[in-house]
Amino acid sequence: MSLGGVAMAQSTTGSIFGQAPAAAGETVTATNASGLTREVTVDSSGRFQINNVPVGTYTVSLKKSGAVVETRKVSLAPGAGTSVTFSAETTSLSAVTVSANALPAIDVSSVSSSTVITAADLQKLPIGRNAESIALLAPGTVKGSSFFGNAVAFGGSSVSENAYYVNGYNTGEPYKNLGGFALPYGAIDQQETLTGGYSAKYGRSDGGVINQIGKRGTNEWHFGAQAVWQPRFLEGTPVNNRYGNPAIPADVANPNSPDGLTHYQLEDPAKPGTLNQYRNDNKEWETVYSAYVGGPLIQDKLFMFLAAEKATTQSNNVESAANQKVQYNRDKHTKFYGKLDWNITDSNILELTALKNNQSTGAGSTYMFDNSTLKSGAYLNKNDISKDNAQFYLGHFTSYITDAATLSILYGKAHFQDPVVYGNQSPLPFISRPYNENPAFLPPGTGPNGIVNAQGNTTWTSPQASNSTHGLRVDFDYKLGDHDLAVGIDNMSYGAKHQGPDNQNPFNPALNYYWRYAAASPAYPNGRVQKRTIGWATSMTMTQKAYYLQDDWQVSSNVLLNIGVRNDHFTNYNDLGKAFVDEKNQWEPRIGASWDVNGDSSFKVYGNVGRYYLALPDNAAERAANRSTYLTQYFTYTGIDANGVPTGTVALAPPSSPDGEYGLPKDPQQVTARNLKPEYVDEFIVGFDKKLNDEWTYGAKAMWRDLKTAIDDECSPSQIATKMTSMGLDPGLYGNSLYGASYCRLINPGQTNTMLVKSDDGTSSVLVPMTQKDWGYINGVRRKIGSLNLYLEHPFDGKWMARLDYTWSRGFGNTEGQVRSDFGQGDVSKTEDWDSWQLMDGQDGELSNVRKHAIRFRGAYQITPEWLVSGTLLAQSGTPKECLGYYGPTGTGDPTGYNGGGSGNYHWCHGVRIPPGKAGHTPWTEQVNLGVHYAPAFADHKLGFNLDVINALDQQRPVQTDAAGESGFDGVNTVFVNNSYGDGIFWQPPRTVRLSVQYDY
Repeated sequence: MSLGGVAMAQSTTGSIFGQAPAAAGETVTATNASGLTREVTVDSSGRFQINNVPVGTYTVSLKKSGAVVETRKVSLAPGAGTSVTFSAETTSLSAVTVSANALPAIDVSSVSSSTVITAADLQKLPIGRNAESIALLAPGTVKGSSFFGNAVAFGGSSVSENAYYVNGYNTGEPYKNLGGFALPYGAIDQQETLTGGYSAKYGRSDGGVINQIGKRGTNEWHFGAQAVWQPRFLEGTPVNNRYGNPAIPADVANPNSPDGLTHYQLEDPAKPGTLNQYRNDNKEWETVYSAYVGGPLIQDKLFMFLAAEKATTQSNNVESAANQKVQYNRDKHTKFYGKLDWNITDSNILELTALKNNQSTGAGSTYMFDNSTLKSGAYLNKNDISKDNAQFYLGHFTSYITDAATLSILYGKAHFQDPVVYGNQSPLPFISRPYNENPAFLPPGTGPNGIVNAQGNTTWTSPQASNSTHGLRVDFDYKLGDHDLAVGIDNMSYGAKHQGPDNQNPFNPALNYYWRYAAASPAYPNGRVQKRTIGWATSMTMTQKAYYLQDDWQVSSNVLLNIGVRNDHFTNYNDLGKAFVDEKNQWEPRIGASWDVNGDSSFKVYGNVGRYYLALPDNAAERAANRSTYLTQYFTYTGIDANGVPTGTVALAPPSSPDGEYGLPKDPQQVTARNLKPEYVDEFIVGFDKKLNDEWTYGAKAMWRDLKTAIDDECSPSQIATKMTSMGLDPGLYGNSLYGASYCRLINPGQTNTMLVKSDDGTSSVLVPMTQKDWGYINGVRRKIGSLNLYLEHPFDGKWMARLDYTWSRGFGNTEGQVRSDFGQGDVSKTEDWDSWQLMDGQDGELSNVRKHAIRFRGAYQITPEWLVSGTLLAQSGTPKECLGYYGPTGTGDPTGYNGGGSGNYHWCHGVRIPPGKAGHTPWTEQVNLGVHYAPAFADHKLGFNLDVINALDQQRPVQTDAAGESGFDGVNTVFVNNSYGDGIFWQPPRTVRLSVQYDY
């Protein structure tokens, strides 16, 4: 049997292939509900193949001399092939034979690691109503840190390394690529989640892919509506967050201390056991209304589908006890999806798609909150409202030039407006860590958490913030004998304006800083306060261009070989339109093989190897290539006014910047290694799928991923100066380049990076080759992840379905990837990693996005035609804990100057090196979701009532803990232990109950 069409990740099409009894005059036709018909000839060996047809349900018929002799109905998944076998007896029959639908055979045409969830599955399964919750059904996925919202990590990679598609167009969040824009839930026809192994046609991801395909109109009119209610009173009570009691370590030797020791004390000895955050009342209710309509505008020719969804959420947010505030929020999220399908001729199709997402979060008011009475107090101000408005317009033309040749052209454009409406118009500076305010300067009756004011912002986002994208891809596919050849281009362009934080208060332009209090110590008995000035709103652009060649070679009747190569070109530009990153000729070989062992789609052995390159997002220019400001300065003070602002301040030192961010312009040639290479991963997969019997399949897959090159910034000008001295150069003549606008430069850690350094007088420049040893790094970039997945599946047969997965994973290395989850650093490819060799000392350990054990289950049972029950389970082992503190065995080192911010940054705690995972792990989590669905017969099963319980066991274990073991140093001999060290900062959401009613006609 021919193995058929290619595996096409991020695809909107599939293929049908199979075997028919060899006879003269035979053809096979496939017709979908929109009247699209493709007809091919059965070859002399009885094989047939129909490629590149839109996903959906097809009627597949075998014809002999023009008469239909047998018919099947099959469903196509994106990027996959569906096998159809016609029996040998059909050619002798004089009447038409219609075969009942059978459970799908194993897809022997695909070598990708793909999980497809259909609209029918979504109606059954009790899961969150978003693309990320669907993606978490796929083995090898984990929810990323809640610092990054709902973003998902694939195969241990960071959450910014994924790709998101709707109807073939990239809908990833365009600035940092943290998440993506998705369809209204009811408009999803299929969602494909890819965790690896896709062909050369697609790239720009070394994590995974979320590929959604929207519904389309058919020759029958359909419409429906749904109302969803998630009531507050049925929600579990969120757990409160109380300060733990971290152990106070013993003194350690410190020859630089006046008494030869480093002493440790809690930042605030009164806090253990007290309330850090009153979360019991942080509940919400939600309502969702959605509707759709679809059908033919012209029978067999022109079709429409429209869907809209509006969600309203009302919630409380009692902030931390230090902030002493409560927010009452009202969020709105509206989605619209529209699609036109035009069968211009039998061989030419035009698809037009419009997608809109309008989101408004935070509307409401903020009040003071009394943590002693647990009651709200005085009104402060309206909340700031964040808006996220996105519009996508897509056109996709497909021409079936001949049975062997197909041309596909997709063009899309999108605009994203990200304004903030500031309800908080306070002209005052923000007060950070008010619990460290000196009580002697506070009026009687002030609580233990000090004085705050109405200001809730440390920085501001521009109301003009926006992004835009446009892209073109062209694919040409040609079947030549046993080869299916494809060639194409895949180009995207991005633009960002007014992005990043601004330090200027729009309601007090003279104010561009905030205050952060430090605890008292023997050296500073009255305490200190730090002024922080942070901001750099800016603009940038980038382009991503690629071309590919692909050959899917039917080596024999049951062996398919996929051979492809892709070439990517990434260019990032600064705010002046000058390129600071230009990475060309990134060759990505992809080779996959599928062996249909028995020749009947009952047993597949497959494997693939591939290289996957990752581009830098627009955000790379922020802080790296454009102007940026990050200043800190410590003061003593003699008083505190009624707004928490220090008075009588005396500077202890001039303002300083840990990374030389003084708001000065940066030379695009000097901020990037001249030989910079893009991040890439090599991936190896081997596995099998086998039918246990006519109802069950099982299989196993092993995967190995090795991060070969990464991009991050170093901030060690002294290391470059030392190398220049060894080259016989005087670093003093190049001081402006080394210590001027920015200390940080983008490099490939672990490789030899050629750095351009210009002289102060501008008359000369020098190239400085910096090896791993020159930087002082012990190791180069390391992220190695292996996994083994075992599964057992019973596809839905009209009565029940079930799938069980167990995944064992092991990951180790010294970098998570483009972001840092432990403290939520979203400066993509500009994390604290690699800023200095001391920051990397002790970094080698476990990885944040790897769970050693994961068990997944999803299932549904149709008790009667009216009643269905369903459930899902996701059980995972915990994440590695960390302890970040001051550097070195004395417990007080700060060679980079980062701990001047008041918290630990090094992988040392209390004078001991602590790699990730050495401090333990968060606990196992087991989330059980349950659903009950009733579709009464009196309404012809078109009316549905649903009850879904998410996290039915109301398990609320911490999924991330505070990694900062130390919170400050008085500069003499006292280090402060963070009161919150090891406490939860994110938990499993409490149990929620979702009630809904729907009608589908």
